[in-house]
Amino acid sequence: MTGNAAIDPGRFAGAPTFKEYLELVEEHRELWTGIRSRVRLQEEQIEAAAAIRPVPRLLALSEDWCGDAANTLPVIAGFAEALGWDLRVLARDENPDIMDRHLTGGRSRSIPVVIGYDSDWSEIGWWGPRPGELQRWALSAEAQAMSYDDRYKVLRRWYARDRGATTIAELLEMLG
Repeated sequence: MTGNAAIDPGRFAGAPTFKEYLELVEEHRELWTGIRSRVRLQEEQIEAAAAIRPVPRLLALSEDWCGDAANTLPVIAGFAEALGWDLRVLARDENPDIMDRHLTGGRSRSIPVVIGYDSDWSEIGWWGPRPGELQRWALSAEAQAMSYDDRYKVLRRWYARDRGATTIAELLEMLG
C-alpha cells in the first residue's frame, strides 16, 4: 500500500501527539489506556526499525470508538516512542481528504490508518485497518455470520494473544 501523496508539515505539526490524543479519548478509554500501559516490544523489531533512514514520521487516522484503533494504536505509539519517532493522530471524520486517499479496498473508510512520511513529507506507504490475518478473518463468511459482539470477542482475543507483534511487523514492512 503505497502512495505519493504528501502532507503539509504544518498540518502534521498541528495534529495531537498520541499522548495528547489519549487525553481526548472518551469511548473505550480503559481499553486504550490499558493496552498502552501493557505494551511490550520485541527487541528484534526495535533493532530493525532503528536502521530505517530517514526516520519516518507517522500519522494515524482514528476515532476513539474504534475497537481496532484501541487495540493497535497504543502498540504503535509505544513503538514510535521507543524509537523517538513522531506519531500524530487526526480524527478520521474531520479529515476526509486524507481518509479518502487511504480507503480499505478502495471503498471503505476503515480505521485506524497509519501513514508513513519521509523527510520531504512525501508518503512512504500506509497500513490499516488491522493486521492482514485478522482482516481476512473479519471479511470471511464465518465472521460475517456472527453477531457484532461475538465477532468483536474473537478480534479482541486475537489482539490479546498477538500483543501487537503482527501490527509492528506489518508496519515495518510498509516502512522498509
